Amino acid sequence: MRSVIMALACMVALSTPAYAHCDALDGPVVLAAREALRTGDFALIIVWVKRPQEHALRSAFRQTLTVRALGPDARELADTYFFETAVRLHRESEGEPYTGLKRARIDYGPVLPAAEQALAVGGSDALVEMIVAKVRIGLRERFREAIARRVYRRGDIEGGRAAVASYVEFIHYAMNVYAAAAPEPARHEEPIRHEH
Repeated sequence: MRSVIMALACMVALSTPAYAHCDALDGPVVLAAREALRTGDFALIIVWVKRPQEHALRSAFRQTLTVRALGPDARELADTYFFETAVRLHRESEGEPYTGLKRARIDYGPVLPAAEQALAVGGSDALVEMIVAKVRIGLRERFREAIARRVYRRGDIEGGRAAVASYVEFIHYAMNVYAAAAPEPARHEEPIRHEH
């Protein structure tokens, strides 16, 4: 079950940057940055970046604290600068591009709140069931489509193309879910080369 959860999480991460809720103004990076600025405690935000980004984040933190003292307008600009810097460096530490801060209250679907709820309560059963149900449906729907289209009249080029498309969709979905769930990256065997 946990492997299936990781598979879907990886598929989402690889296919849809919109799920990077760390970019949002109400996401965990900005919330940590706000609290770090409020308390002056850099340790609250440093955990969101890796060592190579630490110096840049520390420098931005110091600059932001200095500028914030200049008044309300300066404070607002400085805070925005620090949020952007923190998110950009966090994304960099993940090896992902920074595409700007996203508005708050974006609907990322049911998985994100369910995952956060699982962490909050210390139990993942509801999250596991939600994700496994989606994988089960996804596999069955693609399987039914591939089965329904696999037999086509000889010479029916469009029917053949539809059969190939549904076959490829089913096989790729199954392989991607399995590969993402595997404890280590799937390895393809090298083709046997014949000496001539």
